[in-house]
Amino acid sequence: MQVPFNDRKLLQSGLKKEMLTEIENIIDNSSFILGQGVRSFENDFAASIGVKHCIGVSSGTDANHLALWAHGIGPGDEVIIPANTFIATAWGVTLCGATPVFADCQEDSYNIDPADVERRITSKTKAIAPVHLYGQTADMDKLRSVCNGRDILIVEDAAQAHFAEYKGRMAGSLAIAASFSFYPGKNLGAIGEAGALTTDSDELDSKFRMLRDHGSEKKYYHNEFGHNYRMDGIQGAVLALKLKHLKLWTEQRRQAAKFYDVKLSGIDGLILPKEMPYAKHVYHLYVIKCQKREELIQFLGENGISTGLHYPVPLHLQECFADLGYKHGDFPQTESLSENCVSLPIYPGISEEQLGFVCDKIKHFIKSL
Repeated sequence: MQVPFNDRKLLQSGLKKEMLTEIENIIDNSSFILGQGVRSFENDFAASIGVKHCIGVSSGTDANHLALWAHGIGPGDEVIIPANTFIATAWGVTLCGATPVFADCQEDSYNIDPADVERRITSKTKAIAPVHLYGQTADMDKLRSVCNGRDILIVEDAAQAHFAEYKGRMAGSLAIAASFSFYPGKNLGAIGEAGALTTDSDELDSKFRMLRDHGSEKKYYHNEFGHNYRMDGIQGAVLALKLKHLKLWTEQRRQAAKFYDVKLSGIDGLILPKEMPYAKHVYHLYVIKCQKREELIQFLGENGISTGLHYPVPLHLQECFADLGYKHGDFPQTESLSENCVSLPIYPGISEEQLGFVCDKIKHFIKSL
C-alpha cells in the first residue's frame, strides 16, 4: 500500500471541472490581476473568519511583510518570533529591515512560549508575531498579558491555521492583523502562490490595499513606497471555490487525527500532538516525536509511507542568521522537536485503511526496537 504525505491530486480531482470553469471565466473577462475573483474571495474569507476585511496578496511571505511594514516596523526594531517555524515568518521581519528575535516553543503545544517571549523583550521590541503552528493557535491571552503596559504590537501568523479556533474565535481574528498563506499544500491551498491579510481595522485595510499595489490608491499616483503584492485573479477564483469545502475538509482532518490519537496512544517511545483546552486544532500537520526518528522515517518509507519534517533545522541555527549570535542549546524545546519530530500523512480523503496501515507499521517499528 502507498500512503502519500499529502495527496493534493485526490483533493483537486473532485473540483477540477468547477475550477476550469472559474479559470475560463477569468480568461474571458481578462481579470488576471485582482478583479472580481479576488474580491469574491476576500469577502467570503473575511465573513468565514469573522472579520471586516480580507486583503488578497501574492503569497504568505508577502502577507507577513505587509503586516509588519504597514505598522512602521523598520531598521533598529526587534520582532519576537518562534524559533520553531517556517522561515517565511522571519522574512517578514527582515524584509522590513528589522531584526528577528527568536523564542522557544512550549513542550506541549509546540507553539511559542509566552514566558520565553517575556524574557526576550528589550527596549527595541516593537512586535510579537506568534505562529499558529501545525494548525493550533498560540496562547493569545498569555501573549496579550505579556504585552500589557508595553507598546508592543501582536500580529498573527496564521499560515497553517485556516479555521483553527482559540476560545471559540477564529485564527485571523485574534489580533490587530493576521497573515495567511494559501500555498498549494495548505489546508486551503491555491493552484500557485497566494496569501492574505485579515483585520477589523478600516485604516489598516486601506493601507494594506495601497501597499500591495505599488503604494497607490489611484492609478499612477503613489502615496508612498509600495510593492507589487497583488493576488492574481485565477488564485482568487479558485480559492473562493475551495473555501466552500474547507469546513468539511477541516472535519476530515480532525477525524484522521482522532484515529491516530486512539491507535497510537500509550505507545512507549512516541509522543503524540496535544490539542490544548483553549484550541480547536485543524491539523495542517500531525507531528509526533520519536527519538529513533531517522530509523522510523526510513522504515515507513520502505513500506510505502511518506512522511515530513517540520522542521529539521530551527531558525536560530540557520546559516543566514549566524550573525545574530545564537548557538545550539539556546532553545531546548525547539531543538528537541527539530531532532525528534515526524509529520505523519494527513489530508482530506485519507482512508481508514491507509491510516490503519500507518499505525500498524509504526507499532511494528516500535516493537522491533
